Amino acid sequence: MHKNKPNKVLDTKLDAVSKSLKQSIKNLDSYTHVRGESLYVDDVNIRQGTFHAVVFDSPKAHGKIKSIDYSKAEALEGVQRIFTYKDVPGENEIGGIIPDEPLFAENDVHFWGMPIALIVAESEFIARKARGLIDIEIEELPVITTAKEAKAKGSFINAPRSFSLGDTEKAFADCEYIFEGETFSNGQEHLYIETQGAYAEPLENGNIKVTSSTQGPTAVQKTIAKVLGIAMHKIEVDVTRLGGGFGGKEDQATPWAVMAALAAHHLNQSVKLILNRHDDLRMTGKRHPYESTYKIGLSKDLKIIAYQTEFLQNSGAAADLSPAIAERTLFHATNSYYIPNVTTKVLSCKTNLPPNTAFRGFGGPQGMFVIESAIAKAAHEIGVPTRTIQEANLLDENDTFSYGQIAKKVEAKNTWHSAKNIFNIEALEQAVEAFNKNNTSFKKGIAFMPITFGISFTNTPMNHARALVHIYLDGSVGISTAAVEMGQGVNTKMMQIAADVFSIPIEKIKIETTNTTRVANTSPSAASSTADLNGKATLMACNALVERLKIVASEDLKASVKDITLKEESVYINNKKSALTWTELVSKAMLKRVALTENAHYATPEIHFDKTKEKGHPFAYHVYGTAITTTTIDCMRGTYEFESVKIVHDYGKSMSEGIDLGQVEGALIQGIGWMTMEEIAYNKDGKLLSNALSTYKVPDIFSVPKTVEVIPVETEGNDMAILKSKAVGEPPLMYGIGAYFALQNAIKAFNPNYDMQFNAPMTPEKVLMSLYKKA
Repeated sequence: MHKNKPNKVLDTKLDAVSKSLKQSIKNLDSYTHVRGESLYVDDVNIRQGTFHAVVFDSPKAHGKIKSIDYSKAEALEGVQRIFTYKDVPGENEIGGIIPDEPLFAENDVHFWGMPIALIVAESEFIARKARGLIDIEIEELPVITTAKEAKAKGSFINAPRSFSLGDTEKAFADCEYIFEGETFSNGQEHLYIETQGAYAEPLENGNIKVTSSTQGPTAVQKTIAKVLGIAMHKIEVDVTRLGGGFGGKEDQATPWAVMAALAAHHLNQSVKLILNRHDDLRMTGKRHPYESTYKIGLSKDLKIIAYQTEFLQNSGAAADLSPAIAERTLFHATNSYYIPNVTTKVLSCKTNLPPNTAFRGFGGPQGMFVIESAIAKAAHEIGVPTRTIQEANLLDENDTFSYGQIAKKVEAKNTWHSAKNIFNIEALEQAVEAFNKNNTSFKKGIAFMPITFGISFTNTPMNHARALVHIYLDGSVGISTAAVEMGQGVNTKMMQIAADVFSIPIEKIKIETTNTTRVANTSPSAASSTADLNGKATLMACNALVERLKIVASEDLKASVKDITLKEESVYINNKKSALTWTELVSKAMLKRVALTENAHYATPEIHFDKTKEKGHPFAYHVYGTAITTTTIDCMRGTYEFESVKIVHDYGKSMSEGIDLGQVEGALIQGIGWMTMEEIAYNKDGKLLSNALSTYKVPDIFSVPKTVEVIPVETEGNDMAILKSKAVGEPPLMYGIGAYFALQNAIKAFNPNYDMQFNAPMTPEKVLMSLYKKA
């Protein structure tokens, strides 16, 4: 049962805008979703004669290509052409941050699944049959699969990054307690329902339209132009929605769109490329595995005085977004705690795995797992509850993060103490203790997980967005932004903003597809910033249009502009309804040649970061929260279930409580999956073993917590968030980390000699071994 109980102390004096927006707004895509009418790339009405494409990829993780024989495949009836790097008219390069990733392999292969060629045929069946007829000979080279191996061999993507605060080495000398250890957090498969795909259509004059399942339409447009050697204005990228993204389609949707466009460019015919699930699993990168070491020092009163850690990020065979993800790990290395002396370092290690990429949290969860492990280790060794150390070190107003930003409007202690009080932590802990005392075959564990997550792209120039708003003659409205709808409800929020500003029914508003021709030069829908950036731009555009319409109304009604308001599809003067309706006002504005279109640009103010000093103010604001997780382990089998997750979350002033609650619950379950069951496995040769849902387990209805309770914390919100409604996409995923430590505490209740290990995910197999492992 999932509940969203109202907080008795929740501030009910919301401002008028937020009040009107919260009224029973549901995700407006839900209707077509449940009816099976929502459109995705594979649903596009294709042209007659459209060809279908399949990727031929490397069957080895590392080696030199000695020979490839395409003759049998090319001779197969229905095969149109096979494209390789030799057919690229521009640059055979798709790397974003670092240009180190070819579209097609040339002389070497660097991971199992690396694209070598694109087979284009009259049907997907024929293309797949042709793929099996290609003969390739590869001279195998040594394979690196782990970050530790890469570090030992000096194999890195780029130079290491490091943040520091205070004097860590000096501080350790003054610590009462010092503990060291290591952790491992594995990767995670995105497992979006809609696999990667694109549909490319040649238009007149050498133009190409690409319908892509991407979070970053501009990145796709830019890369296609580079590979084809043509200008960006020749490429139109269109996105209706994604069937899930989770970061996996921020950069990694690009190659498939580029391949489809390349084939359409050469053949002058439409080309469709949709990866099946096995190809998608094999060829795409995951969340980055991290191998990390830590050293933590505490005072006698359990204040964390010093903390240092080295993160080894398994980046895979190319940079992709690894440098940015590594940076985000550093930003969140101390989670919700103030530590006066910090030294954190991250190394992006180059291995022979598919290039790992963005995943909800973008490196932040990996950093938080290490600090939580260090605190758990310290508490275990000292002999105090973990939450005692956690609570003693929570962030306070005006504390300094290791990257130099001063913490403002801090809700860390507020969410923590609210969770303790609302959920009666003493009673919860007593119930766990009583259960464990009276049961030998089953044990319970409970754990706190605070979160502090910064909102903004950490690359400051990416924090901008545009909105194009049309008011049509009949009073209906069309909105185009850079926001990509992928299940998070951003389209609904954009419509809410316009409906409130214009004071018209939401049914009169349409959100257009995300399109690079209408809204250009955009940042991807990522970093939990999509609603903030695009929402602020939409708000600006709508407000500008309203000011124009007020002038028209004032002239028509012979009233002062300052006395004019729009309300319930009518014009009001001094809060009294006039005879002029919204539709009539729009018509009069048109007759007076007043522009009914506005293009607004929003750039987040105040934020900045100097990478030469590793100091600045990179985040517009932070999201806070606290989760309490309770689990029960079957000590005979090692299996477990989660009784409850009780959360106090910082929504700010939520625009859409139903949508935001769904995001919290979904992110939580995804986080629990990462921490407990989703185990990515490669063999020593770099071949993916967890290549199907029979070998890669994700949470199902039987593995989610029995109860999830989410309480909004009392807060004033933050003006940097859209209408004070804080970002909610990524932060709640980190609540799932608490599941790992609840399991650890249950294991300790059964096995007092258990020497805590921090190797995630904590699968039932690992639980069973830990229950009976001797110190």
